[in-house]
Amino acid sequence: MTTKNGLTYAAAGVDIDAGNALVERIKPAAKRTARAGTMAGLGGFGALFDLKAAGYTDPILVAATDGVGTKLRIAIDTGNVDTIGIDLVAMCVNDLVCQGAEPLFFLDYFATGKLDVDQATRIVEGIAEGCAQSGCALVGGETAEMPGMYHGGDFDLAGFAVGAMERGADLPAGVLAGDRLIGLASNGVHSNGYSLVRKVVEKSGLGWAAASPFGDGTLGAALLAPTRLYVKQALAAVRAGGVHGLAHITGGGLTENLPRVLPEGLGAEIDLTAWRLPPVFAWLNEVAGMEQAELLKTFNCGIGLILVVEAGREAALSALLAEAGETVIPLGSVTEGQGVSYQGTLA
Repeated sequence: MTTKNGLTYAAAGVDIDAGNALVERIKPAAKRTARAGTMAGLGGFGALFDLKAAGYTDPILVAATDGVGTKLRIAIDTGNVDTIGIDLVAMCVNDLVCQGAEPLFFLDYFATGKLDVDQATRIVEGIAEGCAQSGCALVGGETAEMPGMYHGGDFDLAGFAVGAMERGADLPAGVLAGDRLIGLASNGVHSNGYSLVRKVVEKSGLGWAAASPFGDGTLGAALLAPTRLYVKQALAAVRAGGVHGLAHITGGGLTENLPRVLPEGLGAEIDLTAWRLPPVFAWLNEVAGMEQAELLKTFNCGIGLILVVEAGREAALSALLAEAGETVIPLGSVTEGQGVSYQGTLA
């Protein structure tokens, strides 16, 4: 029996054909991220990964999940979605490496009110680029078309990364007073503090298409500079020996993140004159009128990752990281006490 004018899933706002088209479009991008241990392509109900084929003997798995936060608002409003996927990967895998783990595979969750296949493809290609740069495989994900939940061109992203390390190789380990702190430069604001960033932009009276007051191009493009990936460089330093801990500087800035890798009874002293505050933070600070303490507790202020290293290994590890393309900043040392203390003033 045929029912006239029957409702369909497509009429309710969900286009399964568009979802299938997206899967086909992103298969080449996912294939580009394949690595030892990858067992299947996209399209299954789950993803398989062979730890033995990846070279592990007695592995411990490490998992991390994160999103991009309200930086998405700028990407949506400007239509510049090509690098937001790099941010998504970086926020997960930069955390994994701080545990001493090598990222192995990544899955994404993309939700929107109405699936735009071209836009979604650009986003996933950015995710694949982040995976390729960090040596992990994009093994799957989920695309959810949810009319009534997201309006206009809005979408949301979440990421899930799994890594591994051999038993007994976890970090932090062996942190002592006298250990040295090596900072690696950030690539801008990364993916934290954007609710405040957007308030500052609103206060400035500038639009996303305005010329950037602190760099080249538009303000929107400058604030979408993708989070720097530190995975391969940090793992190389760990394998070289002498690294006791790693701190990814995300929400909470230097003040809140560095203590996460310090044992009870130990703190850190950082020399704020060791580097110059990047122009984007100087501008944000000027418009917002923030106290230095608030700035250091909100943004990365130009330092994206901190390595806690054995004092005698500082020079060799700094050279290794510089050779890998990092801007290396000697920040200070681990001290007796608690929390982070600062010497000097950000300039």
